[in-house]
Amino acid sequence: MSIYPVVLFLHIVGANGYFVGMGIWLFGLSAMRQAQHVEQVRTLAHLVGLTGPLFGISVLVLLAAGVYMALTAWSLLTGWILVGLVSLVLLAPLGTALLEPRRRTIERQAREAADSSLPEALERSVHDPVLLTAVQTLTILLLGVVFLMTTKPSLGGSLIVMGVALLLGLASSVLVSQRRRTPRQGMVDQRVRDKEPIG
Repeated sequence: MSIYPVVLFLHIVGANGYFVGMGIWLFGLSAMRQAQHVEQVRTLAHLVGLTGPLFGISVLVLLAAGVYMALTAWSLLTGWILVGLVSLVLLAPLGTALLEPRRRTIERQAREAADSSLPEALERSVHDPVLLTAVQTLTILLLGVVFLMTTKPSLGGSLIVMGVALLLGLASSVLVSQRRRTPRQGMVDQRVRDKEPIG
């Protein structure tokens, strides 16, 4: 029996694990943005934090299996493989740098706050536009990598696919942010713009 099907299976498992982690992030962030009480945010932030090991293991399996298949059956210089691998190598640390510090801030603020309605500092952290943009854009970029794996376009086509995925991720985050903007968040932002004290 060839080892290639086993490595391909591990590659798919790694991709699925990454998607599960991003799915939990999407669900958790969406629920936190709708939460009305500190204890809800505290529970959700902890749940999202459990995805850390899943992300780490999934990325390692995904990359290791992908590199093996590229070296044994394809070539690292093949257009879609090159773009896909570079994208994954960039996505993993970028996602950690953008998501984890903000999640820890939310978890810390929720842990220190009383079990009541959300204080304004915690609400601002939950509605951080960078956090929303990062989660949605990383998810769509990962879909773009999967599209490369299945359709195997040329180098130019692969770059176009990832460029379109990036634009779709950024655009979707703007649309969702505007649609889910809460009245209280709008009042907080208006006060900040007017340089009025909040409280």
